[in-house]
Amino acid sequence: LIMATKTLGGKAIEVNEEGYLVTTSDWNREVAADLAKEEDIELTDTHFAVLEFLRNKADAGDTITIRSVGKSGIIDIKQFYTLFPKGPLKKASKIAGISKPSSCV
Repeated sequence: LIMATKTLGGKAIEVNEEGYLVTTSDWNREVAADLAKEEDIELTDTHFAVLEFLRNKADAGDTITIRSVGKSGIIDIKQFYTLFPKGPLKKASKIAGISKPSSCV
């Protein structure tokens, strides 16, 4: 795997070839905002609620799926696609600073 360093949230952070954080503990709201900008997404409180949900699921070792986000009680699946257009799970996971879910290609 090819690693790169990007400036995110004002600090140098290592990412993999797809732009996912190598070390999830490097993540914070500023890093998320910079990652979201790359996807042309302006983060709102609802975005952050979804990102925190995904981070908590990943920390617990749970499988992350679009369905689990839809059942989160935060948003439904349609809203998920609105918040993170064109590949919501892939984009949301990247912005959340967690590794790409195995269900994403």
